[in-house]
Amino acid sequence: MHVHILGICGTFMGGIAAIARAAGHRVTGSDRNVYPPMSTQLAALDIDITEGFDAAQLDPAPDVVVVGNVMTRGMPVIEALLERGIPYASGPEWLSRTVLRDRWVLAVAGTHGKTTTSSLLAHLLDDAGLEPGFLIGGVPGNFDGSARLGKPPFFVIEADEYDTAFFDKRAKFVHYRPRTLVLNNLEFDHADIYPDLESIKRQFNHLLRIVPGNGLIVHNAADANLDDVIARGCWTPRASFSREATRDALWSARIDGADHSRFTVLRAGEPVGQAQWDMLGAHNVDNALAAIAAACHAGVPVAHAIDALKRFRGVKRRMELYGEAAGVRIYDDFAHHPTAIATTIEGLRRRIGDARLIAVLEARSNTMKMGVHRDTLAPSLADADQVLLFAPPDLGWDAGAVARALGEKAATVPDISSMLDALEASVRAGDHVLIMSNGGFGGLHAKLLERLQRRD
Repeated sequence: MHVHILGICGTFMGGIAAIARAAGHRVTGSDRNVYPPMSTQLAALDIDITEGFDAAQLDPAPDVVVVGNVMTRGMPVIEALLERGIPYASGPEWLSRTVLRDRWVLAVAGTHGKTTTSSLLAHLLDDAGLEPGFLIGGVPGNFDGSARLGKPPFFVIEADEYDTAFFDKRAKFVHYRPRTLVLNNLEFDHADIYPDLESIKRQFNHLLRIVPGNGLIVHNAADANLDDVIARGCWTPRASFSREATRDALWSARIDGADHSRFTVLRAGEPVGQAQWDMLGAHNVDNALAAIAAACHAGVPVAHAIDALKRFRGVKRRMELYGEAAGVRIYDDFAHHPTAIATTIEGLRRRIGDARLIAVLEARSNTMKMGVHRDTLAPSLADADQVLLFAPPDLGWDAGAVARALGEKAATVPDISSMLDALEASVRAGDHVLIMSNGGFGGLHAKLLERLQRRD
């Protein structure tokens, strides 16, 4: 079968391409921005990519066109697709119909921590010899890519609440039909498609409605929004977690290290193992508890799951050490929501102690660009010693108000060149520079590292 993928260079759609290729299909695709590393990964899979969205790419007609959610009416390829009656499906629909139908799906949903938790869960199953398939919105350090077909029955998927396609405005995750569902947390996000928190809660309750009675819902016992979603209707057994032991949490932890890299795992209040790993931050303890609970539901012994934590190599762009030069360490992180920003800074602060921490933020997500989180940004950045906010002229809201709320340690910067100059003038040996963006940030990481290497 010839599968043609529109918007193939996104992480999710690139993962669909890899899975389709592994399943034996001929795969082609197109995108507007074709460049490494995704173009290189797809080329290694012998997948031909067309630049742009012209109608000619549908000649001859593929057997099915998989449509990414970046596609809209009015694009020549979409108009030709509809006029010619070529079979098409969204990425989640195609995956559900052709791969997930016969699998035990373990889905990880929530506002924060989806990528890390799903990467960790795939690792725990793989470390136990189960060879799961997976599709993750990032690149796990324990695997060669963001997706693989794997062996039945298990398949781990990062379950996003973003809408599916221009013709399907349901959340992506309702297509996945999980047997094991992890709910990490729930906050307002994706303001470009959801008007309020209530509308997101409704989508999460739709997800609960399709988890079977012989499945398991692993949920954060400390999240009131998830409690509300569950109270609206839940027909599946539940296992709760919270890094702080509570009466309601089945899984909890006793923290043994200041940076949360060592902790005792508790089940029903009783110690079941000692965990030690390279991850840091309280939020990652929650991620670990959720992954352990889900892995145990799939049959992984709890002792093995806890032991496997020490072999977890993290996820690219999640507090990843990008490089070091002139005594300065540069980190790359995907944080783009005030809660994630605060927990990331807190985790790094616990590890580095009193060393200077310089936080650099690009407000790039659709929700950030709309200024939805501007009132909570300053508190989330407060634990950094210096803050630089990227504020290009077209940002659309006053980032200066955030800087003023932080006082003299914060400033706004209008372009990448000025950001580099400001960082080069400020940083000194012993500093830790945390660069946060859900995009490429104009290559800031590499450019700063190059300038610092000149000092050496």
